[in-house]
Amino acid sequence: MDNLWIAALSPADRKRIEPHLNEKAFAQGQMLYDAGEEVDEVWFPLKGVVSLMTVLPDDKMIETAAIGREGLVGVTCGPMNARASSRAISQSEGVAACLPNDIFSDALGKSESMRMSLAKFTESLFAQVQQTAACNAQHRLDERLARWLLTIHDRSDSDRVKLTQTDIAGMLGVRRATVSEVGAQLEGEHLIRRGRGWVEVLDRKALEAASCGCYGLMRGVMKDLGVPRPRNS
Repeated sequence: MDNLWIAALSPADRKRIEPHLNEKAFAQGQMLYDAGEEVDEVWFPLKGVVSLMTVLPDDKMIETAAIGREGLVGVTCGPMNARASSRAISQSEGVAACLPNDIFSDALGKSESMRMSLAKFTESLFAQVQQTAACNAQHRLDERLARWLLTIHDRSDSDRVKLTQTDIAGMLGVRRATVSEVGAQLEGEHLIRRGRGWVEVLDRKALEAASCGCYGLMRGVMKDLGVPRPRNS
């Protein structure tokens, strides 16, 4: 399975980085790096989902962005800033192609087209962070949950995703009991089905209708910027 960001590069740009890529597997819940750490490599997911978590002073955290095979992780601590501004946690088990940060910086310095591809991705990522922050502040939890499930479903290779209610509560910054209640509402409307440690999307179109408008806005930004979208539905 390819990383879509790398696949969209020109042959010359791919040649700059592909010989230096090294595949690494990551487990569900694994922390790739923490906020404030120096990060020495960029991760290009091939399979799985990585969540960027904003950490609060009391060590509580909330997800502000999700990245799958459409993008790269660690870019915000790339050539201009060697320290991570957020905590990166794998939402599901997966595999990434990893590249030393100095190799990535060197390739960017030699290629305007690669810098443009990176700029488009980081702009779409920033838009996702902004939209998620506004969504968390203004929208009902059932709308937020539908939006979040769609975001994860986009980046998964199956309609059934390994997720516990505790996982979801942590991503949305709410209590587990609240997630259980709202999840039961979506399940009662036959949008999703839940089991022990998993959630399955049954009716994607209806789930999109139940979501707030933030989901469509974020996908629209990706389309306008020409950033590869993880699921072309």
